[in-house]
Amino acid sequence: MSKDQKLRIIPIGGLGEVGKNMMAYEYGNRILVVDAGLMFPDNDMLGVDYIIPDFQYLRDNASRVEGIIITHGHEDHIGAIQHLLAAASVPVYATPLTRGLIEVKLARNGLSNIELHTIQAGEVVQIGPFQIETFHVCHSIPDAVGLGITTPAGLVVHTGDYKFDQTPVDNWPTDFAKLAEFSARGVAVLLGDSTNSERSGWTPSERVIGPAFDEVFRTAPGRIIIATFASLIARMQQVTDAAVRNHRKLAFVGTSMVDNSKIAQKMGYLEIPESTLVSLEEALHLPDNKVVLMCTGSQGEPSSIIGRLATGTNRQFDVEAGDTIVLSSHPIPGNEEAISKTINRLMRRGAEVVHEAISPVHVSGHASSEEQKLLLNLVRPKFFMPIHGELHHLRRHATLARQVGIPNENIVVVENGQVVELFDGKLSLAERMPGGYVFVEGESVGEIDRDVMREREQLARSGIVLITAALDKYSNRLLKDPEVITRGFISPEDAETLVPAVQKKVTDLINGGGFDDEKTIADAVRSMLRNQTGRRPMIFVAVTKA
Repeated sequence: MSKDQKLRIIPIGGLGEVGKNMMAYEYGNRILVVDAGLMFPDNDMLGVDYIIPDFQYLRDNASRVEGIIITHGHEDHIGAIQHLLAAASVPVYATPLTRGLIEVKLARNGLSNIELHTIQAGEVVQIGPFQIETFHVCHSIPDAVGLGITTPAGLVVHTGDYKFDQTPVDNWPTDFAKLAEFSARGVAVLLGDSTNSERSGWTPSERVIGPAFDEVFRTAPGRIIIATFASLIARMQQVTDAAVRNHRKLAFVGTSMVDNSKIAQKMGYLEIPESTLVSLEEALHLPDNKVVLMCTGSQGEPSSIIGRLATGTNRQFDVEAGDTIVLSSHPIPGNEEAISKTINRLMRRGAEVVHEAISPVHVSGHASSEEQKLLLNLVRPKFFMPIHGELHHLRRHATLARQVGIPNENIVVVENGQVVELFDGKLSLAERMPGGYVFVEGESVGEIDRDVMREREQLARSGIVLITAALDKYSNRLLKDPEVITRGFISPEDAETLVPAVQKKVTDLINGGGFDDEKTIADAVRSMLRNQTGRRPMIFVAVTKA
């Protein structure tokens, strides 16, 4: 294989946003995919379950994809794996816990006969022309790895999500020695996690959470309900340990939380004494001060357990006065408003709510700025490409790189779809390809686009007016009064006067000979409503002839 061939780095997701991480490396006409994550929808993306990357390029080139390697088991790195495998059935490589979480996800989605390979941190695996050395990194889930990817074009280090926790709860720190070894060999390009680039200093150790949980457990008068991500296995262990120390029983709530806890226990990553773990049904019949419930919903998602508790729509149990609810996660950018509303609703129902802003019940799994600078100094890459973060995170990470001596011309900040090429010792920008959102809603994948989202937003903001008119097919005059229905536009009291006015407007237009088509009626009514109410509802007109 010629050494002058290009290594193409193709960011499909995760650059310019937080979530849906997916990177493709292409060399010698062969493709390696790193991660396949999802992103949770913004508040204005009504009806959307989640968002996956636009991997049409991989779909079009499925025969050239050699395999997928996953850095860790969080949803923003594995949440789209079933969609990608449906388009390109290729081998998947993952560490033991990550593989277990993927297996649960694939089984839930009816995918079988997928070639899964278990790899260990420190192992070397050959996938097509890519020699991949995995190295352990600390994160908020066990079994996370970074990647050293060697091709004839050079060595690329892909960090995945990481932090430099000197006292991790599993006593397995990030592999500094491997990073230094990469540096000694010469790293062509470093791709580094940028999520916390705007946070100064160092990310606290996971161990600070233990005392914070103990304080909550010691002072809570009733039930404790802890919300976090279903894939946050390390947090499950910390909650378990606090429950044991404070003589409470623990129950997991929700399908994903229950499934993930079972696979983590089965694989030895989660140790829960048999006397501590109970079912939800058992927990609901125990004294409140002896119970801990662990569930999802720390981001204020309406369909989650916490989201339903906040609105009083959860089926199995409700919030009670005396409950203490702990939100053990950091707000995903854009979710702050939803979380704040959820906290207020829970408090109105009598709960005490503890969250990161008032107690260290969560610490980030991502490196802060000083750790990012340490990584750059350890690896000393020739070129640097910030990944994982919104544009302001990427730009800030680039600034940190300049501070530690990486020349500005050797730093490339790009967003999804912008291909970068490493060729003959130089890094340059190539073509752009799609890097947008693919919306998933139920069984629908990619059938909803931005136009539909805008229509939904307008419907939610302004409401609708439906007008139906039946005409005589010979005279084109109305057979009866037109029917007008409004939803989300005006109150029933106002409708009593406005609807007859709309009916009269439509009747005069049709019977007066000013009717051409449905658009004529819609335009006339829209103008009338704007003049009378100052609002712009969506207007739908249906005309039939008999």
